[in-house]
Amino acid sequence: MKRRKEFEPKKLLNAVFSQKFIVVSLLLLQIAFLIFALISLAGQFVFIYYIFLFVEVVVVMYVINSNENPAYKLAWIMPILIFPVFGAIAFLYLKFQSSYRYEKNLSIKKIENTKPYLKQKAAVIKALEEKSSSVSNLAHYMRVYGGYPIYQNTEVTYFKLGEEKFAAMVEELEKAQHFIFMEYFIIDKGYMWDTIHEILVKKARAGVEVRLMYDGMGTQSELPYRYDKKLREEGIDCKVFNPFVPLVTTIQNNRDHRKILVIDGHTGFTGGVNIADEYINKKERFGHWKDTAIMLKGEGVWNLTMMFFQLWEITGEQSVAQYDKYRPNAFERLDTRDDSFVLPFSDSPLDDENVGELVYMNIINSARDYVYITTPYLIPDNEMMTALCYAAKSGVDVRIIVPGIPDKWYIRLIGQSFYKNLIAKGVKIYEYKEGFIHAKNFLSDDNRAVVGTINLDYRSLYLHFECAAFMYGSECIADIKADFEDMFENHCHRVTYEECASRPIVQRMLSAILGLFAPLL
Repeated sequence: MKRRKEFEPKKLLNAVFSQKFIVVSLLLLQIAFLIFALISLAGQFVFIYYIFLFVEVVVVMYVINSNENPAYKLAWIMPILIFPVFGAIAFLYLKFQSSYRYEKNLSIKKIENTKPYLKQKAAVIKALEEKSSSVSNLAHYMRVYGGYPIYQNTEVTYFKLGEEKFAAMVEELEKAQHFIFMEYFIIDKGYMWDTIHEILVKKARAGVEVRLMYDGMGTQSELPYRYDKKLREEGIDCKVFNPFVPLVTTIQNNRDHRKILVIDGHTGFTGGVNIADEYINKKERFGHWKDTAIMLKGEGVWNLTMMFFQLWEITGEQSVAQYDKYRPNAFERLDTRDDSFVLPFSDSPLDDENVGELVYMNIINSARDYVYITTPYLIPDNEMMTALCYAAKSGVDVRIIVPGIPDKWYIRLIGQSFYKNLIAKGVKIYEYKEGFIHAKNFLSDDNRAVVGTINLDYRSLYLHFECAAFMYGSECIADIKADFEDMFENHCHRVTYEECASRPIVQRMLSAILGLFAPLL
């Protein structure tokens, strides 16, 4: 017989007076006040209501003629039409905020400061042009519009599980002699963080420069209040990126979703793995947690270092750092010799370039034999849907692996609304039947791959700061393919068209409704 849980007043009080509860409550109060004020005005002054209706028409025309993604436009037009007054005012309030313009201008300035330090080697481009014109074109786009050069002489190691990446992280952190830069979306207390934290404190006391930055929302409910202050007292230079505050503002949408670790300039990590125990399966959430990452050694790490500085300095650094002293060969001579090509890159929501999506599109459009994809969230926009379906209809073997056990039920429902159309066009959908897959991998034709933080949803493609590494000809691509083949054969269930067609009508209707607002979720 199950023992009935006893009421615990202390736990209730802790929840009520927690930072998260207070922040959310203040946010809801603001929204309630805005709605009440608008309704009151409309009820007392009819002519004001008609002014609002006029504003609504103007706002809808503005949205239609803007340069935004069509799905994003529709997601705004719907609430504006359904809630004529509140929808239009909400759009204007969120669209023209000074905080967003300030962050955008500051971001542009910091990126301009780093451009002279991100020069492309002509010899690398020449070697690339001799091997692949399409990859050379991608490198040109990334150099001119993305801001990052492509490298040779960079070894890449692929980790097919978070546990493998964690073991390598610990080993490399213990070797650090000069500096450690860490930037993560989520840091949660537990075995993984405690192990890393102990090393960081030890290294800081030994004179190693340790900088840590984590996202204000990603860690908002995981770490204690003012945890950054505690870390600074321990010798770790810590910053919180975009701290979450109870204000209705669009800047809160622009989260730092990147995962970057740089050690002494010559060793770097990126991928999907955050600093929390579920990522290394020390704690079970949503079944087995499947995630991936890569380790870079060599010249290509420089891009990761500069990415780190670009956001670090947005958070309040007053002067430009002496970047050159953090170069890959600043402390020891590199002996990495590798003819393959590596291009670590970042994607910002504060510019007009959808770098992450365009890199993915390049892989899909250039594929001749196959494209394999893993993503925890499958919410493609119209352009991505068109590219995936066209590739499949052209005879390319397009396969996408998504979670069998989702972390967000509503995101799964939205994703399932795309299955039927994708499968009908020849795209193969697989569900990771053992749990949750958080990996963000693209692979094609045994020679191109991307491993990073970028999901196939609107948040990653348009709203978050993201990062990844594009690889061409790297030896680790064989390891990535082997991992995909193992998943297809042993760990995944292939979704059929019949399964999609037999979904309950209520579920399909809910998927359709949620899909309209997918760009805003």
